Amino acid sequence: MLTNEENKLIAAHIIQRLGEGGQPPEFGLSRINVGNESYLNVLEHEYFQSLLKQGSSFKLVQGYFGGGKTHFLHCVRELAWKYGFVSSIVELSPSECPYDDALKVYQNVASHLMMQPNSIMDPPQLGICNVVRRVIDDRLSAAGQSDPQGEVMKWIMTKLSRSWCESHSCRQAVVQLAIACLKNDYEREQMLEAWLLGENITSAGLRDCGVFEQISRANGFTMMRSLLQMIVALGLPGTVLLFDEVDRNLSVSAKRSHIIGDNLRQVVDLCGRHQLPHTLFIYAVPPEFMRTVVPDYPALYQRLKSPVPMSIRSPQAVLIDLEKLDLAPDELLTQLGSKLVSVFEDARDVAFNHELQYRNAATLAKVCAESVFEVNHRRLFVKTWVDFLYSELADGEYELDEDKAKEFIWSGQQTLTTEAESEDEFDDF
Repeated sequence: MLTNEENKLIAAHIIQRLGEGGQPPEFGLSRINVGNESYLNVLEHEYFQSLLKQGSSFKLVQGYFGGGKTHFLHCVRELAWKYGFVSSIVELSPSECPYDDALKVYQNVASHLMMQPNSIMDPPQLGICNVVRRVIDDRLSAAGQSDPQGEVMKWIMTKLSRSWCESHSCRQAVVQLAIACLKNDYEREQMLEAWLLGENITSAGLRDCGVFEQISRANGFTMMRSLLQMIVALGLPGTVLLFDEVDRNLSVSAKRSHIIGDNLRQVVDLCGRHQLPHTLFIYAVPPEFMRTVVPDYPALYQRLKSPVPMSIRSPQAVLIDLEKLDLAPDELLTQLGSKLVSVFEDARDVAFNHELQYRNAATLAKVCAESVFEVNHRRLFVKTWVDFLYSELADGEYELDEDKAKEFIWSGQQTLTTEAESEDEFDDF
């Protein structure tokens, strides 16, 4: 249960993120989420409550840039946290993290793994090593009072160290890191943390710990699978991997495209085996990915192609199509605007006339949906709506007519155009 202070901080964070850049907030998405609930309900009831307790699954999220892919992935992350899963959101791009580079993919997955924060007041604790530390701390807290360290050490030596893992070195690194955390052996802890994060280190201490391999492009995906196996061995429900193609230009060389296609095919196949235990793997792409990249690789195309997107009638379908949402564009924006009023009230300690603000949101939503033909209208709407609420905070509430709404939208369009010209990428809403 959130305190009043935490609730106000989350509300302020949401308003700040939406008002500044129209970007999804890091936390508190459930307060403003609309339109994709049917997809989230299927994931919750069919996967988190059932299938992921035994197996794994691959989903392809499709949506235009500005169409809500990043927003949806953050919603899935909150859902994963609700069920105790570890999550990792990885932004894929040719320069920072290309999916055809197994080492960089491993490094980004390992460094972005995250459990649900105990409190929003705490700084984010990212990385596989913080997951291990959290597990050890939780086990110490739950252990008996007579010899808590002894109980945890027994679990490490009889359970964790004997768990199945493809890579002996990965298992040993996690086991020895857990022991180092338990014994407050800072030097060994830092050495093992560097190795688990994919840094190229050479140390005699690694061999003493039973770690004989280096993580490289050649074994990067094997090590990533091993990491997911060890997360389950740590006693956690599983892992949700969320890959987001943030680069708008999907034109890559034929060789790289082939590697990406082959890697995805392997992941789809592995999700049907024990090598990816209790894992939900989601890959978010623009629609042209299915039209221009996948058809060149028949084996991948056969696995991903589906006559219908995922729904309550077809929960097994691979495709989650964010162009097909629960609400029409103007109704979606109206509902979003209405939810933002409550968030704004918490953030700014103000009370609005909800009936008036619902009409205002509907007016702005109608003008926005009619004026902007791209799906990016959601980003434009939230930025404009937050600006409008701030103007009412300063000058008092009033009825928004269509002419005034058009002025707000036009002004917002100019701002977004300027931002798009100065940025190559942006988080979609």
